[in-house]
Amino acid sequence: MKIKRKYQKVMLHPIMTFCLLILVTIVLSGILSLFNASATYNRVSNTGTYVKELVHVENLFSLRGLKYIFSNAVSSFASFTPLSMLIITLIGFGVMDKSGFLDSFFYVLTKRVSKKVVTFTLSLICILASIGGDLSYIVLIPLAALLFKYGKRHPKAGIICAFASLSCGIGINIFMNSIDSALLGYTELAARLLSPDYSIGTFSYVLVMLVVALILAGIVTSVTERVVVPKLGKYALLDEEEDYFTKTERKALTISLIAGLIYLLIFIYNIIPNAPLGGNLLDYSQELYIDKLFGYNSFFNHGFVFVVTLLFVILGLVYGAYNKTIKNVKDLCNGFSYSLDYIGKVLVLIFFASALIFIFKKSNIGTVVTAYLASIINNANFTGVPLILLTLFVSAICTLVVPSSTLKWSILSGSVVPAFMNAGISPEFAQLTFRAGECFTYALTPLMAYFVIYLSFMELYSTSTDRDGVWGNIKYLMPYSAYASLMWIVIIVLCYLIGLPLGIGSSVAL
Repeated sequence: MKIKRKYQKVMLHPIMTFCLLILVTIVLSGILSLFNASATYNRVSNTGTYVKELVHVENLFSLRGLKYIFSNAVSSFASFTPLSMLIITLIGFGVMDKSGFLDSFFYVLTKRVSKKVVTFTLSLICILASIGGDLSYIVLIPLAALLFKYGKRHPKAGIICAFASLSCGIGINIFMNSIDSALLGYTELAARLLSPDYSIGTFSYVLVMLVVALILAGIVTSVTERVVVPKLGKYALLDEEEDYFTKTERKALTISLIAGLIYLLIFIYNIIPNAPLGGNLLDYSQELYIDKLFGYNSFFNHGFVFVVTLLFVILGLVYGAYNKTIKNVKDLCNGFSYSLDYIGKVLVLIFFASALIFIFKKSNIGTVVTAYLASIINNANFTGVPLILLTLFVSAICTLVVPSSTLKWSILSGSVVPAFMNAGISPEFAQLTFRAGECFTYALTPLMAYFVIYLSFMELYSTSTDRDGVWGNIKYLMPYSAYASLMWIVIIVLCYLIGLPLGIGSSVAL
């Protein structure tokens, strides 16, 4: 008699995965420190000269290191930017959702529009939303989940589509944002080592970015509809009842959208420079408009989360007041906490994710890896396509361990930009190649601060039978990263071989 044994696949809970990664980081830092792991890279100073920087792995597998971790674990969690942004934004989401605004709004958007058009539009919006910085992850991921849910589709597909678009499109910015402005500063400093008067315009990438944004949106749409949606199947908790959109709901939606539009127009007028009685939200201590808008001390940098939350509250409140779903102050206050009722699991995930990011950053492992790869580019003496491909893959590898674009480029620019210029390639193309490489792997690293937001909402919409975990949720993103990588390699190499213009006043050749 044969006995059949069923082996159940073991899947670590996301919290346990983060704990395991934390433990591995601490032990690895001790081992690397024992062997004096370090690297040197060329940093370009503000005076236009090379400065040799030595970075070494910090030993956290010691009494001193463990004391530091325990002493700063709480403060690292409290200062974790996605935490406060998420909680404040969900207050506005709660009012919109509780009032019925989102149900009606997404009903109108999805009822007579094909699913592929909805997915393509969502993807393109996410790609273009990079101008709003990291807030895009906080706003668009939950919105995408509700868009698919109210459109009678699996909300996880919306989450995956939005996160893949935001992450694989991290380097695709038709209009420069604060990160691009910071990267541009490093690029110009490195370029002036060889050409003292070199400068780069703010529209240097507008043409190539517009083309790439449309292509990537098409890729994300195809992967979502052909791979992800069939794999996820039907969402068990969807309501199968027929939807009805009454005249009252239609009027409530129209009035709330008009109220939201008025609010946005007032806000937009106040970011127009030198407008009569306008432009009040700009930082006039900066020279470039992008820095006035997104600079470190600007209103956008500190207050944009509240601006978006207030917009959501206005939309939900006006809709609920007209449709009688918000009848009094008590209903409004209940709406504030509506989206926070099930956030306990999310907060725990954020705590362990913030601990992993804090500990890995303190260990300096990622910085040493990046510095070592920068020295490889510096010593390779490659030109042409080999140099371009090497930079793409170095950027991709570095992104896995140092997701911060600014930190990576501060280390790599001193090697990459001069190498490109010596090969007759422009600094603009060097920065574009670096940004393209980031798109390869940015979605795949748990060290990226907003990866935990993606993971949290995937867990929020999971059923009792789902066993994805951290690695399972990364697997959903791998096809997007693979096709995005292939897209960028083809475009970057073609741009170099054909010499296509990158934007206004910029080209591949030096």
